[in-house]
Formats: sequence, C-alpha cells, structure tokens
Amino acid sequence: MSPFIIKTIQFLLSLSLLIVLHEMGHFIPAKLFKTRVEKFYLFFDVKFSLFKKKIGETVYGIGWLPLGGYVKISGMIDESMDTEAMSEEPKEWEFRSKPAWQRLIIMLGGVTVNFILALVIYIGMAYAYGDTFIPADGLKDGVYVTEETIGDEIGIQTGDKILAVDGEKIKDFNTIFMDIINGNNITIDRNGEIIEKEIPVDFINTLLDDKDRIRFLSFRFPFLIGEVSPESLNIDAGLEPKDEIVEIAGKKVTYFDEVKPILEQYKGQKINLTVIRDNSVRKIIPVVINDSSQIGVRPVMPSMEEMEKRGLLSIQTEKYSFAESIPAGINKGVNTFTGYLKQLKKIFNPDTGAYKGVGGFAAIGGLFPEVWNWQVFWGTTAFLSIMLGVLNLLPIPALDGGHVMFLLYEMVSGRKPSDKFLEYAQVVGFFLLLALILFANGNDLYRYLMEK
Repeated sequence: MSPFIIKTIQFLLSLSLLIVLHEMGHFIPAKLFKTRVEKFYLFFDVKFSLFKKKIGETVYGIGWLPLGGYVKISGMIDESMDTEAMSEEPKEWEFRSKPAWQRLIIMLGGVTVNFILALVIYIGMAYAYGDTFIPADGLKDGVYVTEETIGDEIGIQTGDKILAVDGEKIKDFNTIFMDIINGNNITIDRNGEIIEKEIPVDFINTLLDDKDRIRFLSFRFPFLIGEVSPESLNIDAGLEPKDEIVEIAGKKVTYFDEVKPILEQYKGQKINLTVIRDNSVRKIIPVVINDSSQIGVRPVMPSMEEMEKRGLLSIQTEKYSFAESIPAGINKGVNTFTGYLKQLKKIFNPDTGAYKGVGGFAAIGGLFPEVWNWQVFWGTTAFLSIMLGVLNLLPIPALDGGHVMFLLYEMVSGRKPSDKFLEYAQVVGFFLLLALILFANGNDLYRYLMEK
C-alpha cells in the first residue's frame, strides 16, 4: 500500500473519530434537555448524502464533503441557515426555548468532549507506552546547530547546553524545537557560563523562509561512514561502511560537526584518516580532500542505544502504573494545550510571520506517518482533538465560540440578541471561516508549488 494511501486512511479515520465525538458532545446534552435534533452528520451533505437513515426524530448520515460535521438542532440559527422555521412561534422542544444555561451547556459540549478525549488518549498512551526520551541535560557536549545562520539569528552555537525557555526548564530534548518556536527568551550554558538570549520576534518567519533549514538543532553524533560515493576521489582508498572517523591529519575528532572546519584546512590535499573498524580495529587510510572540502562519503547516524553506551547522551525511560498514568496523561494534555495557545498567539501577531506556516488539510494529513504506527496515530489524534477544541472556541459566529459569546452576552446583560442579528452574524462568521479555510489550504498549495 502506498505511503499516500496510508496517510490518507489515518487522516480520515482520525478526523471521523474527532468529528463524531465532537458532535456527540452537542447531541447528548441537547437530548438530555429535551431539545429536538433533526440531523446528525459526519461530513457535510451539500446537495446529497453518501448515507442517511432516520431513527426517531433524527436523520443520521454521512456527507461527501470532509470539511467537518454537524448536528442540526431545532430552533437554532446555524450553518444550515434554516430561517423559515425561525419565523414561527418558538416550540418547547426548540433550542431557542431553552434557558440560556442549558443552551450554553449544549454549545460547550463539543469542545468539552474534545479536551476530555485528548486527556483520555494521553492517559492511555502513558499507561501503554510510557515515556522514552533524551533528557535535555543528558547531552554530554551540548547541541549540534546544523544551520549556523539560524543559530546565529537566535544566538545558539554548537556545544551549547539549552537549559530553559521562558524560565521553564527543558526536560525532553525533542521538545526544545517547539519550546523555542513558542518562546520569547532562552537560557544557555556555554562552557560553564549561563547566558540569557532573547528570541527574535520574527524568528518563526526566518525558519519558514527556508523549509530545508527549519530543523536547525540536533544532538551531536560521531562520524560513521554510511557509504562511499561512486564519484568520490576515495572510492578505492579502503574506506568501508560503518568505519568511524576519529582523527583527521592527526587531529582528534569526536563528533561529525568537528570534521568540516578541519577538512577546509586541507582542501585539495592528501592526508591520513584514522578510523575505527568493527568497534576495535584502528586503521590509518590515506585520502584526498576534494575542492569542496569533502571526503566523498555519506555519514550515517549511530543508534541512540549505541550513543548511550558510549556515554555521549543518556536515554530516560519512564513506565507508569494505571494510577500514575492519570496525572502523567493530564500533564501531557495541559502542556499540549498551553503550547498550542502560544502557537496561536504567535499566528495572530503579524510581526512573527507565523501565519505563513498555517496549514490546511494537506498539512494536517502530513502529521501522520507513511507507515502505520498506532502510537503516532493516537498521539496525533490527541493533538488534533485539542486543536479542534481550541479553534472551535474562537469567537467567530459560525463556530461554537461565536454562539457561546452571544449566550454569555445574554446571560450577563439579560438581553437576547435578535434572530435577525444572529442570522447576519452567522453569515459573516461563515465567510470568515471560509476565508480562513481558503487561506490555510492556499498556504498548502503554495508550499507544494514552491517545492516543485
């Protein structure tokens, strides 16, 4: 099965699960408060449905347009724009006849389910998989800045140890990248000196300007040869896959990032390499350095376990009992929620340039791996559930947050907005939402065309 199909299946499965449960969050309280639900749909049924069946007073169906889903509640101005029924006298089973507090619970039901679902998934993942990670302070000799121009922009150098972002200690090396993206200042240990650096406001824009450089941080690793290029001047020099380069012209080398500055001193010259073969045999091999300061080999990264065995980094594994997995999962959910809020704040600040990174369905689908992996699937689904919950709370009339905004106004002021006002607000919200969808998917298309 092709990677594209696997990604698509995972995306649709995750999206369907999230939509159905979100709409159930509206459906259940509506039923509890004896409010009639006319439709319950997965995806939108513009013009026609792929499937529909009426059970009781509700039509359950699947639409053909996978842009979301909906429940149509009687007596409510929503995306269906069914204003004809609104011109009649309110019925006791209609949404508009219910007390404001009941209507508020109905409208908040969807996002509440989204947040609860994310926590349940994170708790389940903590129990089933635990946590395996590289502690940020477990890198023996600091980080490797793979793109020096990006490092210079933010003030990080190879060998630095990143201690904290915005005063919060970094626990997991894998979270450093997103912590920096969301942060405002960074704390670094450089050869024992503690340095505070301010993260430039437009740092995200700098990263987005060159997608190939966006992952500018890595851990440091030894120079192991993966293969010798057929075009290399050293094709017959005697280098073999898995040889580890430990000396260049008598100069000791521990990490891959130390090689380039040394090779630049010997451009076009013949020098000796010292390599370790089969983890024990030292061999001295004469090689020619080409005019690009290269040996002509492709490096390969050793396994994490091998690097831990050498003492270059440490790997921490945490297993949880069921009771322990509950606070661990909740903590993961809260951190993901606050992290996403920080991203959203950056997106709405034009100075950051973060809006350029907003993605649509292609970007969301790209979050899933090309091979089926349940751990990644559930982790991505939990993140999307939080994202869906947060976005639905935005005060846009076409979203749950818009309805909540008007309900809170009614509860505070004691005055209910007119049906005509809500109708106009729904139209405005619909076009705002459409504009956001077009913008996000337009970004996807632009990035796709630029890669061609």
